[in-house]
Amino acid sequence: MAQNSLKIALAQLNPTVGDVTGNEAKARAARAKAARLGADLVMFAEQFLAGYPAEDLVLKPAFQDACRAALERLARETADGGPGILIGLPWREEGALYNAYALLDNGSIAVRFKVDLPNYGVFDEKRNFEPGPLPGPVNFRGIRLGLPICEDIWTGDVVECLAETGAEILLVPNGSPYWRGKTEERFNIAAARVTESGLPLVYLNQVGGQDELVFDGASFVLNADCSLACQLPAYEETVALTTWEKGEEGWICREAPVTTVEEGEEADYAACVLGLRDYVEKNRFPGVVLGLSGGIDSAICAAMAVDALGAERVHCVMLPYRYTSGESLKDAEACAKALGVRYDVLPIAPAVEGFEAVLEPAFAGTQRDITEENLQSRARGTLLMALSNKFGAMVVTTGNKSEMSVGYATIYGDMNGGFNPIKDLYKMEVYRLSALRNRWKPRGALGPDGIVIPENILTKAPTAELRENQKDQDSLPPYDVLDDILRGLVEEELRVSELVAKGYDPETVKKVERLLYIAEYKRRQAPPGVKVTQRNFGRDRRYPIVNRYRDQGLAAHRTDEALERATGKPRVGALDI
Repeated sequence: MAQNSLKIALAQLNPTVGDVTGNEAKARAARAKAARLGADLVMFAEQFLAGYPAEDLVLKPAFQDACRAALERLARETADGGPGILIGLPWREEGALYNAYALLDNGSIAVRFKVDLPNYGVFDEKRNFEPGPLPGPVNFRGIRLGLPICEDIWTGDVVECLAETGAEILLVPNGSPYWRGKTEERFNIAAARVTESGLPLVYLNQVGGQDELVFDGASFVLNADCSLACQLPAYEETVALTTWEKGEEGWICREAPVTTVEEGEEADYAACVLGLRDYVEKNRFPGVVLGLSGGIDSAICAAMAVDALGAERVHCVMLPYRYTSGESLKDAEACAKALGVRYDVLPIAPAVEGFEAVLEPAFAGTQRDITEENLQSRARGTLLMALSNKFGAMVVTTGNKSEMSVGYATIYGDMNGGFNPIKDLYKMEVYRLSALRNRWKPRGALGPDGIVIPENILTKAPTAELRENQKDQDSLPPYDVLDDILRGLVEEELRVSELVAKGYDPETVKKVERLLYIAEYKRRQAPPGVKVTQRNFGRDRRYPIVNRYRDQGLAAHRTDEALERATGKPRVGALDI
């Protein structure tokens, strides 16, 4: 007789890529907890045993063997009559490697393979896996379960096949990384598949950071009428029980937790904290060290580091020179005190003057310029790396996306470090998230409540302080303008003409485009950092370093009338801006 009730435990957990033994142990512990909750089945994320994404590591035969051996051990344990297991791993069969999802029950193994392999943005699955055939459901104690894997629900074919072959519930394991607006996008996709199939859907996502990706969890269940039956928290691990009943209209999730998840800027901040925490923890650094300049970027990075790791694992260092203002010294000290971190002051004058003395013969007869300014930044980078080498703490890099876009950063200087939590945040977003952190902090954050970034840091004009009275806007457009132009060029791939039509000065747009292209070599050598937008620098946006292309202007893309509106000039021949 078929069951009319079912209890599924959703194991929203944080695996580590390559730690097969650790991931196996985590799965075993979660199964034990699921058994205590009375679950019939416990569900894990896509590629859980391997960790996701394992990239080319999955091509290594020894790694495949280790994952398979772990699966077989777990399968044997299900002969005890406890909960069945749904879990992902790389699976080699008849010479092909698949992204597989396995049902383990009563000592046996049944597998299904991912059909739609994503090959865009941060995903390269066609490089690593073969697509599987359209699947039918698997039988679990008389219940036919459909197991589409992640991307398989982003189009309708796999779910349609499962519905037509008798699936009763869709259980979807995911390795779905966060980017801004992703929660709504997932719900829309899931709701479309539920509407088409008439079947309830479980969306189980992993949580945790892996290199530049952050997986936010936020798993959920939709009943067949698209009502939300379960919502797990974002950015934290949990094993949660869902209780199901079968009626005349099919299966319905009757009981499950429903939690509010972070959205908007709160989600961005929480993602940055989790990404930094897991990069440090999974690489086994004892803590972090960073230069605290008195500016907004280093202040928010310090706050994120304390929220991620606790104040006792964060070391902030002020590295002043003759151009460092008293205001910056005061602000940096106040920020460090508010966060409760160790704070040291290491003046860099001896190092900078030593470099200049060594270079004096080679530089004879030349004028002081940006070269001497960069010596200050590189001296600071060298000292931070020395502290890292001596004591083991990882250097946190503190440059924002606006600066990285236009190369307003010193390679081998302030770009030094192991990881950058704000790499994908534009300057104005840094300001907004800093103000946010002063009135709110994420669940589980280890930093103090209240104001942690002094108000003066939020209101003063940004400056690198590499020469007297220097301000960022001596070299760059105002950051609100710069950020909007960069979003157009980076996120939207707009033509120069389209940005000019939005009201931006043609020469400014061309300058920003040029700086964006010529800074590519710097970005290739920059440390990794948390992905927040849909177009981060790295795997999302792969531009050549050697690149002579420039958008030559408006003429090829605009009518005469539109050109006149955009530029205020009548068109004569090709307009070169």
